[in-house]
Amino acid sequence: MVARVATVAFEGIEAKPVDVQAQIAPGKVLFNLVGLPDKAVGESRERVRSALVASGLALPAKRITVNLAPADMPKEGSHFDLPIALALMAAIGAIPPDALEGFTVLGELGLDGSISPVAGVLPAAIAANIRGHSLICPYASGPEAAWASREIEIIAPRSLIQLANHFKGTQVLSRPEPVIRSEGVPLPDLADIKGQETARRVLEIAAAGGHNMLLSGPPGAGKSMLAARLPSILPPLGPRELLEVSMIQSVAGALAGGELTDRRPFRAPHHSASMAALVGGGIRARPGEVSLAHHGVLFLDELPEFQPQVLDSLRQPLESGEVIIARANHRISYPARFQLVAAMNPCRCGHATEPGFTCKKAPNATCMAQYQSRISGPFLDRIDLVIEVPSVTASDLIAPGKSEASKGVALRVARARAIQTRRYEALGLPDVTCNAACPVSDLAEIAQLDDAGLALLRSAADAMRLTARGYHRVLKVSRTLADLDGSDPIRRIHLAEALSYRARDITS
Repeated sequence: MVARVATVAFEGIEAKPVDVQAQIAPGKVLFNLVGLPDKAVGESRERVRSALVASGLALPAKRITVNLAPADMPKEGSHFDLPIALALMAAIGAIPPDALEGFTVLGELGLDGSISPVAGVLPAAIAANIRGHSLICPYASGPEAAWASREIEIIAPRSLIQLANHFKGTQVLSRPEPVIRSEGVPLPDLADIKGQETARRVLEIAAAGGHNMLLSGPPGAGKSMLAARLPSILPPLGPRELLEVSMIQSVAGALAGGELTDRRPFRAPHHSASMAALVGGGIRARPGEVSLAHHGVLFLDELPEFQPQVLDSLRQPLESGEVIIARANHRISYPARFQLVAAMNPCRCGHATEPGFTCKKAPNATCMAQYQSRISGPFLDRIDLVIEVPSVTASDLIAPGKSEASKGVALRVARARAIQTRRYEALGLPDVTCNAACPVSDLAEIAQLDDAGLALLRSAADAMRLTARGYHRVLKVSRTLADLDGSDPIRRIHLAEALSYRARDITS
């Protein structure tokens, strides 16, 4: 007799169906696990054996074979423990063989029979719901699975004994409820910023249109402080965005307690981060920082200190909105539609642009050129807004009162985003929510210029040597500026301001 239990294997954020088949037959005492398991899956033999013993069950002294089908798909992760254990329990008659029909199962077992939380429960629950299955998952992951659907049946036991009692009818496990993360720590507020009116204006533009931004200035000017306050003026995640972000976090094991939040992600990796850490990869091809920042902000502080190869690896996801990780035996795609915000000093000492400063190693211009050469031109071409952030004077810091708070700025950003959402829905582009993500093919329709604007753009494109990408990005920023003003046509003033942020080099 062969007992079967359904589970999943993950390819990116997609949960692929896997059939766990268990057979107990006469022969040499052996526990074989086949079907391309990785080391974590292979070690499940000992966890399953110990968990069954702790639950009062013992495997017979026979030949045990567990097959994970399809056999040509790699199987990774510890979530195969529970389906393997349940298949063996059905094979030895500890639970009715038909009790597990219509269930998708995943969970990690402890040696004492407890069921520990695993990554990927949310996409597994969504896949089970699509297949018409119910779900069995760890108790700690139950609130996460409950977000998949209100109709799906979810059983979330703490241990194998609880699950066995549930099937016997001696204990009833209630359905878990979805949990929303309580935002206990408030976001940093723009009211803390003294001076820097130009930087505040550009921050608002970046938030309104989802544009990439680079802040260049001396140490202590407030570049990191400004970037950290961008999430406070961004609109909350929409339902579709929330689901995508949560699925990535679930696969990465970053959903603590299964709690979801509509705050946009803000990721700030250190400049020592490797390429695999930033774009994803490794042995198990996990999502990187760019995917964890999906529909949110990726902040790169001290931009030139990142390895040039690491920065250039961002060029493709900045254009396509996804990361494709290719390996010899499989190919995985992760979403990566993020907003890039970067900060840097103009040179290694940081003071080359200050009046009266003379670099001791080389002329100021040479010092800046050597430092900035670590950032490639194609990478800079993908940044929409480049501004210089000057040092804050003592009079700015001593001045009484506070600057405009994030709440007022967030209202203007929300109005501009609402305009963009309605525009792209009317164009049949419901997945596009901001101007930065507008396809080039639709740009001519949403960013029409009058004769004066066309003349200005034509002369500026020649003088600034704009690439085709730069030309399109100037139009997108102009469209955002018009949206902030509540203007349907793009006027010359909008185009001129957008061009002022499109510098040919970092310090111009």
